[in-house]
Amino acid sequence: MRNFDLAPLYRATVGFDQIADMMDRVLSSDVAQPTYPPYNIEKTADDAYRISIAVAGFSGRDLSVEVKDRALVVSARKAEDDDARTYLHRGIATRAFERRFQLADHVRVTGATHADGMLHIELVREMPEALKPRQIEIASGEAVKQDVVDAKSVN
Repeated sequence: MRNFDLAPLYRATVGFDQIADMMDRVLSSDVAQPTYPPYNIEKTADDAYRISIAVAGFSGRDLSVEVKDRALVVSARKAEDDDARTYLHRGIATRAFERRFQLADHVRVTGATHADGMLHIELVREMPEALKPRQIEIASGEAVKQDVVDAKSVN
């Protein structure tokens, strides 16, 4: 059994719909995931990542990298050759493709480079100050009493 019904999860939770959507997307696209072009995902630092995609035969103007709806979309469209070439064997795949990567919260694309048939996309996770751990100073009992306003009469 490879199909899961996530409807009860939607009915019983509020605000967790993106987790259910992600699980549904992963479970449904597991079988139909394309293998072209090949890619690597590496962790380059604690909060930095690099996606490297093999794009042999494509120039920089044939490639497109964009972020929309918390997804990184890499696509390529090869311009048609104007020359009437006759190939005896054509083994270099330059077919159009679109590859999507779901980005976690606070992950930002910082740049992309194209060199030697590889497209490298740099990503960094930037946690907002409000979500970073912070140390809370513990005051003594006397300091707390000094800050209290003493109201003897209201009117």
